[in-house]
Amino acid sequence: QPREAFSETDMGALLHDVVELYEPLAEEKNLTLTLQTDINLYMQGDRDLLFQAMANLLDNAIKYTPPQGRIEITLDQQTDSGRITIADSGLGIPETERQQVLQRFYRLEKSRTSPGSGLGLSLVAAVTKIHGMTLRLENNHPGLRVCCEFPIIRTTNINES
Repeated sequence: QPREAFSETDMGALLHDVVELYEPLAEEKNLTLTLQTDINLYMQGDRDLLFQAMANLLDNAIKYTPPQGRIEITLDQQTDSGRITIADSGLGIPETERQQVLQRFYRLEKSRTSPGSGLGLSLVAAVTKIHGMTLRLENNHPGLRVCCEFPIIRTTNINES
């Protein structure tokens, strides 16, 4: 595990950068994309890998959410961990297939019409694993809610950053 590459990473700032990158894509589809962070949470991690993982989740959400849909990203603090939630109003993933989509090259039948390698969520699963994060896929009625919990090393209030 490449822990040498780990450094203190501000997850709020990272999510902000990911959202900024994908905003034009969301606007093109008339999607409402919101980011809610009320605290700065820091974790030990490889910022590039974490960025790729979060970008992947947002990319999927945009891809599978129909026009005029909503995508909400939230960063909040649980008791002793941080939580990132990416919730969309898209097609969702059937409960029976939620574990498989985390494997390499697995794609839902429904999604075969849209381009993609099927690597996305397995990459996310690998990145979250080496960072000691837990990854859960839940029903968002409609859509998918992806929750990532991560160990925090420190927090600051938004206005202190």
